[in-house]
Amino acid sequence: MSKLHQLITIETKNINGGLIQTVNARDLHAFLEIKSRFNDWIKNRIKEYNFIENLDFITLTKNLVSGGSRVDYHISLDMAKELSMVERNEKGKQARQYFIECERRILQPKLSNDPTTLGLPNFLNPAESAIAWAAQHKKVQLLGVQVQQLETEIDSLKNLFQVGMSPVQFCKQLNGVNINQVNLFLESRNFLYDAKKDISKAHVWRVHSYARDTYLTESPFIMTNDYGQRQCYKIVLLKKGASWLYHQYLKSKLPMKKDWNGEFTHDKYSQVA
Repeated sequence: MSKLHQLITIETKNINGGLIQTVNARDLHAFLEIKSRFNDWIKNRIKEYNFIENLDFITLTKNLVSGGSRVDYHISLDMAKELSMVERNEKGKQARQYFIECERRILQPKLSNDPTTLGLPNFLNPAESAIAWAAQHKKVQLLGVQVQQLETEIDSLKNLFQVGMSPVQFCKQLNGVNINQVNLFLESRNFLYDAKKDISKAHVWRVHSYARDTYLTESPFIMTNDYGQRQCYKIVLLKKGASWLYHQYLKSKLPMKKDWNGEFTHDKYSQVA
């Protein structure tokens, strides 16, 4: 295993009925060199970014040798990437790249033809064979659900995403989203930043280098009003960005209206012209 995979320990945990690659949030807290207490940090981040227990993380109580106990948070790699990204420093960038590489290697197909390295069961043993077939049947069922969910998402994006639209235009089609908060949400995720940095004036949104040409791009234009002219930028959503936004919507992480009816529906005809 390379040095890359030794930065932070990756463990497999059961979250919401599925085996998920996770990180102990305490290890991430230490690696990122966070100054605040762990319990304060993790609770504030969960509240601030709307992470959901048994979806983004699980908690396990650990008995300590010295007596007493503590609560450990085992977080998904997606959550770990977000927590790393919002630190906006070199350690956060290093951790995020590490998790991306871990995901890539986990998903990389095994090329070995050696049955021992593939972990094949002993089919001459009736009990082991029965367990293997039952496990495979469960995997097929889970895969079917995942494929169906993916197909639904692809169909939704085909109806909703149009080349050249902004994140606000895309989110206007999603039931319940507070479109006045969309760019601020993207700023909190380090996708956008305000180039003006003047709270008394309108935002001039720009795309961070992290997200540029992957999730978003920008198109410059000159705005003219009673006060003269100024350089502005239209934020343009890319297909991967639309997929990411839609996924955040389904996870209830987008800013929502107070009178939202709780239904995840969309209307392709409600987009901004």
